[in-house]
Amino acid sequence: MTSCGTRSASCSLLLRLARITLEEERVLKCFEMNHMKRMERKANTRTRSTTYTVVTNEYMKDDFFIKIETWHKLDMGTTENPHGLSPEEWEEAEVVPIDIADRSQVDDVDYKPEEDPAIFHSEKTGRGPLGPGWKKELHNSNCPYMTAYKLVTVHFRWWGLQGRVENFIHKQEKRLFTNFHRQLFCWLDRWVNLTMDDIRRMEEETQRELDQMRNEGSVRGMKAGED
Repeated sequence: MTSCGTRSASCSLLLRLARITLEEERVLKCFEMNHMKRMERKANTRTRSTTYTVVTNEYMKDDFFIKIETWHKLDMGTTENPHGLSPEEWEEAEVVPIDIADRSQVDDVDYKPEEDPAIFHSEKTGRGPLGPGWKKELHNSNCPYMTAYKLVTVHFRWWGLQGRVENFIHKQEKRLFTNFHRQLFCWLDRWVNLTMDDIRRMEEETQRELDQMRNEGSVRGMKAGED
């Protein structure tokens, strides 16, 4: 009886593992590029710049979306509840500060010396490198600054995997924002003299290239780290 019980438990475990594997395969299928759709809306004024980005999935329909609301404000990250969430929503939100000069916030696999604000110096503007007290130094200079407030909402409705996948996506979004804004600062000399017409033309060209890559090219970009 003990032996049969052991075999039964083993079979149950194998079936459970097989089910998890099949579920993971279905999840991976969901994130294939031909199933993903991205919608973006921008509004820019002299005092306010906002971006609204939504990623959806044809395979999961209403059971999956990533919503990113970005508000660029001319402050040092001191605005409380910048997106105007309700008290209940704000209570549930997690505030994750990103310091682009903090090496400890960058995974080893992502680190590039040429994209390190703590090393970079702009020849055109004289800005950088950013030392440990760079935020405080901005209060005593004429250097322009702003904070990008990003509200990330992830919905992944899949029994048994919802929390795990949502947490993983949040982790990767933070990693993406950190790497991108470090890169943006270190590419300062490439874009500081661009006009708005230059930027819009580059955005259109980039959008066409991305659409072509999604439809015809191989998968490229940041590889997800180990969870």
